[in-house]
Amino acid sequence: MTVENGDILLEEGEVGEEQSASIAKNADDGLLTSAADAGSNDKKKRHEHKKQKEKKHKKKHRKHKRKEEEEELPPEDEPPKKKHKPEDVVVNGQSVIEKEGEFKAPSHPPVHSSKPKQHESSSSIPSEPSKPGMATSEKKVPISLEELIARKQAAEAEQVKPKFISREQREAEALKRRQSEVRAQREKQQEELKKQMDYLQKAKELERAKRATNFSERDNRRVRGREAPSGRGQSDRRTTQNTEKDEIQEAEAIKERYLGQKRLTKRRQRRLNERKFVFDWDATEDTSQDYNPLYKEKHQIQFFGRGHLGGIDIKQQKKETGRFYSRLLGERRSDLQKVLEEKRLHGVAKREAKQKWDDRHWSEKSLSQMCERDWRIFREDYGIATKGGNIPNPIRSWDEMDTSSELREVIRKVGYTEPTPIQRQAIPIGLQNRDIIGVAETGSGKTAAFLIPLLNWIQSLPKLERMEDTEQGPYAIIMAPTRELAQQIEEETVNFGRPLGIKTVSLIGGLSREDQALKLRMGAEIVIATPGRLNDVLENRYLVLNQCTYVVLDEADKMIDMGFEPEVNNILSYLPVTNEKPDTDEAEDGLKLLSNFATKHKYRQTVMFTATMPPAVERLARSYLRRPAMVYIGSAGKPTERVEQIVYMVSEQEKRKKLLQILNAGIDPPVIIFVNQKKGADMLAKGLDKLGHSAVVLHGGKGQEQREYALASLKSGQKEILVATDVAGRGIDIKDVSLVINYDMSKTIHDYVHRIGRTGRAGKSGTAITLLTKEDAPVYYDLKQLLLQSPVSTCPHELANHPDAQTKPGIMAAKKRRADEMVYIA
Repeated sequence: MTVENGDILLEEGEVGEEQSASIAKNADDGLLTSAADAGSNDKKKRHEHKKQKEKKHKKKHRKHKRKEEEEELPPEDEPPKKKHKPEDVVVNGQSVIEKEGEFKAPSHPPVHSSKPKQHESSSSIPSEPSKPGMATSEKKVPISLEELIARKQAAEAEQVKPKFISREQREAEALKRRQSEVRAQREKQQEELKKQMDYLQKAKELERAKRATNFSERDNRRVRGREAPSGRGQSDRRTTQNTEKDEIQEAEAIKERYLGQKRLTKRRQRRLNERKFVFDWDATEDTSQDYNPLYKEKHQIQFFGRGHLGGIDIKQQKKETGRFYSRLLGERRSDLQKVLEEKRLHGVAKREAKQKWDDRHWSEKSLSQMCERDWRIFREDYGIATKGGNIPNPIRSWDEMDTSSELREVIRKVGYTEPTPIQRQAIPIGLQNRDIIGVAETGSGKTAAFLIPLLNWIQSLPKLERMEDTEQGPYAIIMAPTRELAQQIEEETVNFGRPLGIKTVSLIGGLSREDQALKLRMGAEIVIATPGRLNDVLENRYLVLNQCTYVVLDEADKMIDMGFEPEVNNILSYLPVTNEKPDTDEAEDGLKLLSNFATKHKYRQTVMFTATMPPAVERLARSYLRRPAMVYIGSAGKPTERVEQIVYMVSEQEKRKKLLQILNAGIDPPVIIFVNQKKGADMLAKGLDKLGHSAVVLHGGKGQEQREYALASLKSGQKEILVATDVAGRGIDIKDVSLVINYDMSKTIHDYVHRIGRTGRAGKSGTAITLLTKEDAPVYYDLKQLLLQSPVSTCPHELANHPDAQTKPGIMAAKKRRADEMVYIA
């Protein structure tokens, strides 16, 4: 440190008191950083930097010397001996590091003059005159704390001050950010792809290494197997012998192949004494045992006990035991008891004898007098056949039915005088809460067969309880394939249920769903619906089936044919599972099934009626029915014997003329005419109207109101003829239909049976006329068989002798042999 003109000049590496105080104060305020951080720099770099600075300083000093040649410069000061650690000084917001032994260039070139200069300093030290021979070096004054704080506040205000950025700059910055994001995403994807490729490569390398290891182990095993010594000392000799033998065989094979030498084979010698003929008779060859009475009726030697094992005769023991107990009871009885017992035994014997030889008809006997033979004759008279265990006997009249007197009175008021065959057998089974599969002909009264057990159970429930549980849904659902059949079942149910106070709602397509939902909200015990609309209502939460315990599937085969199997399965999945029957013998026990019959929590009962049993219907029955009782009425899939079938073989051009001829001959309305196409039905109805026959049309293209009007007008007598497609072929019950005309023959024989089943219903007779053309050849054979089996129908010669009616479709007719052909020679 030197003093020049009263100012204190600090040499390189020295720190003044004021500067050290300022530095200490700045360090306390957090504006200075630790000096220890600078010491962590590399020493080598500091040394090189120091040398470069010294060179620059010397170069500037020489230039300054040349400019001031007249002045004599004092010698340079020696570098300070005392060294200080470098300190960080913050100047203008930047850290400036002073390093050890570093010479700084002065801010102004040094001026050497004879006159001493006064230097202003912020320190309070008085200035001293400069001494001769001392170099004058000016040190930069540090920034004051107030100025530093002011700069800092200005910088913060500049940062807080909003800066306007133009739209182009914002778009450019957004584009840069987007590009950086895309670049980062690509790099990330590439990195993941690289990791995946590396993983696959490592897996392949591991697999190759594993395979190579396996190959090497296999080769080692082979080598060890070859080199392993055999347990015997003659292994080398045997190997040599085998090799020589193989060479000999190979040479012989080559000679035989190329030289054509014959192979020497040993001739097989026949053994003459191999089979010796035996001339003596064997006991097993005696054929006289079947005819000789000595062999057939062998005499049994009677030992003690008459041939029984151990001399014990079981029958004799039973007789003696019975005599003992009867004698004991007789001794204990009084005289009056003996007389009464004799009368009872006499009555039993007389009754058994009378039943054994009673030839009276079952209709002349009371229910208690009916025996098994009478029930068998009864079932044969009505064509009833059953399958399943513990099936009850059928009912002979409504009075024998185990139902309430109110229900029997309603049945008589509706007009049911006698039960039909399906009703006679299905009603007793339904009253036992058993599942039923009914296979019956059309028009056999199946509706009442499943309605009467249902109404009997609903009537047994308390009426107040039924009114409180309306929100839980109906007690029963009845599904039908077509709207007309559903409406017909609804009419029948209303006739039975209205006098008993049971409500019924029908859900069919073509009508407002909201109106039907309003009726459901008012409460109903029975819901009758088509599968499509019922499925729609359930999915939209208009209806719940929380207490449904009775399910009826009417015309199940038709439902499956129309493609309603998914809807039926979905509907049945909404049923509760808590009331399912067990799939055990309990499902056939009537007493166990009736244990909770009088409550709303009884076992679920499923009833299915069908005309045929295709595989889809059997699959449905196996899924949802438990040990069902199967009832067959008549011959399933065949028309009733009360319908006369008439067939005319005509051409397509003669059909219209033949139809008019039939209608003009005189008809007793109502009449149903079946066609195959909707357009054909409309055209035929218009033509009949022009010719003076009042006709109405019914097919799937008509709206619900038009379909209802067609049926109502035919039933009321306003229209005489109904022209319909197969929509009216199933389940439609129109009373007193006298004639059915098949203007177009159906494609299958089953549809034909259902068509002609619209007449001859409920025990009445009817007529069915069919117009056949060449296009109907696939059904010739089946139609011929039906006509031949019917006792009231005749088969025309054209159909009976037609080639297509001789064999079933799809079966090649056997060609006649030449020997079977008869040749007439004149």
